[in-house]
Amino acid sequence: MFTIAALLQEPSQNQTAPATAGVFDDPVGWLQTNGLDMGIALLQALAIFVIGRWVAKILISVLNKVMVKRQLDATLIGFITSLCYMALLAMVSIAAIGKLGVDTTSFAAIIAAAGLAIGFALQGSLGNFAAGVMLILFRPFKKGDFIEAAGVMGVVEDIAVFATTMKTGDNKKVIVPNSNLTGGNITNYSANDTRRVDMTFGIGYQDDIKKAKDVLRAIVEADDRVLKEPAVTIAVSELADSSVNFVCRPWVSTADYWGVYFDVHERVKLEFDKHGISIPYPQQDVHMHEAAVGAL
Repeated sequence: MFTIAALLQEPSQNQTAPATAGVFDDPVGWLQTNGLDMGIALLQALAIFVIGRWVAKILISVLNKVMVKRQLDATLIGFITSLCYMALLAMVSIAAIGKLGVDTTSFAAIIAAAGLAIGFALQGSLGNFAAGVMLILFRPFKKGDFIEAAGVMGVVEDIAVFATTMKTGDNKKVIVPNSNLTGGNITNYSANDTRRVDMTFGIGYQDDIKKAKDVLRAIVEADDRVLKEPAVTIAVSELADSSVNFVCRPWVSTADYWGVYFDVHERVKLEFDKHGISIPYPQQDVHMHEAAVGAL
């Protein structure tokens, strides 16, 4: 049967060149003897390559449709389909070359060695890629969510394969490697439709506790953004060194969180002043004895 090795065969110096000698020794004779096998082998290799590439395209098309149906990120879909197509095409090419009689073991070894070298060189990038795949598949957050992760707090602008782009509250753009996000805790403030606003207010020990609670409840209930259910919690939480502390915990829509937080604090100060309720602040009394004053 025709092989590349036979094509390149060199005749021995002690042999006369027969009709079956190498192509360089007797091209006409070699073609007469091996031409048919060579043509069949070339056709078979070409058929394997053409049909294999066609089958690879069909498989990649099916894979693409499945990922689109599962609503995966477009960047991830493009990356995975390209990677899979190149892998399939490499397998088809090796199979076609093997049909020509070439030993493909060396090709496989070279590809494996190259893959190992690339893996070591790009281990950081590959880690970010794997983390990006996890973020896109499991969706702990999505574009537009307000999250805190990897020491950054901001709105998610883009989730790419290797990094996630966030915008902070002061309009800074922060690009965070995906491995940093999956390597720690992720707090998604936008995951649920409602949030509880936790606030603490202190009054003096000489002030009326019941009156302070009534003022706080009136302030919260007058705000249309505060939800009726779950009910607001207003209670004494601590008898501190210089104040009696109240917790005030209304529930609001996630989008109204900061608006309610800021407005209630302002309103509490105004209403406490209006009703004569004090808001203590740290103070220090200094007592001087007469003996010490005389010594001075």
